[in-house]
Amino acid sequence: MSFADRLPESLESDRLLIRVARPGDGAMFAAAIADSHAELAPWLGWVTPPPSPDEAEARCRAAHERFLRNEDLMAFFLTRDGGELVGGSGLHKADWTLRQFEVGYWGRTRFAGSGLMTEGVRALARHALDGLGARRVFLTTDERNLRSRRLAERAGFELEGTLRNDRLDLEGRLRNTRVYAIVS
Repeated sequence: MSFADRLPESLESDRLLIRVARPGDGAMFAAAIADSHAELAPWLGWVTPPPSPDEAEARCRAAHERFLRNEDLMAFFLTRDGGELVGGSGLHKADWTLRQFEVGYWGRTRFAGSGLMTEGVRALARHALDGLGARRVFLTTDERNLRSRRLAERAGFELEGTLRNDRLDLEGRLRNTRVYAIVS
């Protein structure tokens, strides 16, 4: 079987268009982060302070350049029926030799409980395994982030273990990190 050696520009699932962040997405990205700042801030340092539309645009442009170099995929999940930004994810730390990718994700609060984030993360992981020939797709999360842990499990990731006192949380305290993966 032959596998692609390029990160995908877009994918579709039942309810989502999953596509690379690109120039012109900054205002939409900034609005989504601002809408969900209170829920994201405990876990994601890059959301504080919330990026301005210009800062978010710069992030989208930089992400698109990394995509064009086939290094990283910062993806947005958009509803297929209206184009609303549901959240973001991606295939990060692309290791083409080992065929492994790290998944990250964040969701817009108003879509919580809809299953859209799980659907998108599952679709990205499936594409990595089936389309890119990944041998390993993994993610890490603070063990206290129950919503993130549950999403990982719903999306089919298996807990591999907990790394104790391996990182500092956003307040500078040691934290435990749960490692989840899907392997082929």
